[in-house]
Amino acid sequence: MNHTDALSILSNTDKDKLLDIKGGVIENVQKGAISEKIKNKNYSGDIKAGSVTISRFINAISKEYGTARSSTKGAKLDDKGKVTVNLDVHKEIVEEINLGDLQKFGILGLVERRKGNHSSQMIVTLDKAFFDEATSKATDVVLTETTIEEKLEQLIQSLEVTTNEYVDGVDREMMTLTLKPAFYGKLRNHIDTVKNANVDSSEKEIKLFHGVKIESNHRQTADAIIMVDGAIAQPVNVWNYDLEKIGLSNDYALELFYDYGTKAVAPDLIKKATLGA
Repeated sequence: MNHTDALSILSNTDKDKLLDIKGGVIENVQKGAISEKIKNKNYSGDIKAGSVTISRFINAISKEYGTARSSTKGAKLDDKGKVTVNLDVHKEIVEEINLGDLQKFGILGLVERRKGNHSSQMIVTLDKAFFDEATSKATDVVLTETTIEEKLEQLIQSLEVTTNEYVDGVDREMMTLTLKPAFYGKLRNHIDTVKNANVDSSEKEIKLFHGVKIESNHRQTADAIIMVDGAIAQPVNVWNYDLEKIGLSNDYALELFYDYGTKAVAPDLIKKATLGA
């Protein structure tokens, strides 16, 4: 690649390929971020416009047969829990590339080499923001049990019996429990010593504990957080990769910008607890 080629580095074909690489970055984030597995994705609006809306309807009420017929109308959907989430956090990954590296690897080769690291850094940022929001909005549960397994079962039940105008109890299959690695390890050690434990586990990880999805998470400050899937929204918009020459130099800037917003849409369905020293 000569200097002239470098100055006009991004052909239309290259731009199309960069879109594919960006798609790979997003896919890596979706697979690797814990927050991606449990966040609310049922929103309306255009993330590129910077704002989305998430509906939360109150429970329907069973009435005597003929009520709607006599009043000639049914009950209106009450969306009083509707929440707007603004993508008001703006992040960038901008790396300088010298002409020598550009000539050696080519722009597509360099981006392919860097996309894994870019994905990892996005995961760190998004997961930290997600679990900071979870911690700040969660209800504290004071645990009275003594063993790790009993404490976690007590925490699960505290969410399971939640009743308000939006829910009448919560199914365990709708929950995700995240633990600091130290406590995840204690639970792992307990499970290793119990035959026929009520868990779905493998040599690498515990997948379920008493019917609840479970994750080890070093990016949370609370010992244990349990929430209903979808209790927190975090829409993310990743802009296209771009490359531009840095003025008065032979260097280029590889640029990736992304916006996101994080907000609890059902704070009543998020709980946390201290598990002990």
